[in-house]
Amino acid sequence: MMLRYLIEKEFKQFRRNAFLPRLVIMFPVMIMLVMPWVATLDISDIKVSIVDHDHSSLSRRLTHQIAASDYFILQPLAPSHDAALTDLESDRADLILSIPCDFERQIQRNEPSEVLIEVNAVNGTKGSLGGNYMASIIQEFHRSVLSEQGASLDAPVHLSVRNLYNPTLNYRYFMIPALVAVLVIMLCGFLPALNIVSEKEIGTIEQINVTPVGKFQFIFAKLVPYWTIGFVVLTLCFLLAYWVYHYTPEGSFGVIYAATALFILAISSFGLIISNHSQTMQQAMLVMFFFMLIFTLMSGLFTPVRSMPDWAQWISVFIPPRYFIEVMRGVYQRGSGFTDLWRQFAALGGFDLVLGLVAVLSYRKRN
Repeated sequence: MMLRYLIEKEFKQFRRNAFLPRLVIMFPVMIMLVMPWVATLDISDIKVSIVDHDHSSLSRRLTHQIAASDYFILQPLAPSHDAALTDLESDRADLILSIPCDFERQIQRNEPSEVLIEVNAVNGTKGSLGGNYMASIIQEFHRSVLSEQGASLDAPVHLSVRNLYNPTLNYRYFMIPALVAVLVIMLCGFLPALNIVSEKEIGTIEQINVTPVGKFQFIFAKLVPYWTIGFVVLTLCFLLAYWVYHYTPEGSFGVIYAATALFILAISSFGLIISNHSQTMQQAMLVMFFFMLIFTLMSGLFTPVRSMPDWAQWISVFIPPRYFIEVMRGVYQRGSGFTDLWRQFAALGGFDLVLGLVAVLSYRKRN
């Protein structure tokens, strides 16, 4: 009976705050509508400056083929290499393609021909991919011209590419499951981190301390509202992903909800631990923000964990969001089930046990 009243108190306290109910609705809506469009690592709109020294039909044909690509934006033809280099240095171009004088004659005679690709590599990822895209287009162009002329190809290669799990190669479909995890962390991690410490600041915690309420009951009552908030946020994200992006999980919703229940318990317990050890709300926010940065950068949110250094991969083993993000992407993109994700569920269960116990023990009740 006492636990029931404690849970009722937490829900009333949440509803009386005019800002928090709006935050729980508006924050997921804004994140899901904006972030999948801006948080992308897709490389496109690469500005290309072409220096054509040949001025032949084949060089013009190559120029048109590059302009037809979805990856490149063709700048006005540069009159000289120095002019193109000036465009590169002033960020009006990301890549320079120099076509030599004898380009058409060398191809028609089936002789080795060379073109110069110069890339602005300040952004290493964009520079590397842009150079690879350009090299691929030139190689395909060279092979197609030789094939039309009936020339023999030294090393004919026929490729058949099939993109699994994300056939459109759309980075949004990689980010949406991870953004759901970020929203759960933000709302079910930050809000508990501010809960107990806010009661310390306003003095209501003293009224709890003089009652016979046990530590377990007190902490459990603090966790229940955030389970509800987490499931509301998760359901809202499912609806937005379907309505806006027409994106639905390949696997079962039940697997996602089960993993979310475990993850909310872990991240909310972590927030309560911070709240128990903080004296002010500002202190709790700064500490939680510090860990939020670690969770974001080392959980595989933007880049795969396998691409990190070995020492970083070992640290990521102790980061709960890593396993929840793996579950989200596994269910959404590959249709994974419980049998495929049992390691992630076991890890989340272990975090629940440890963090929940620490949250209870770290609460100091002073009568």
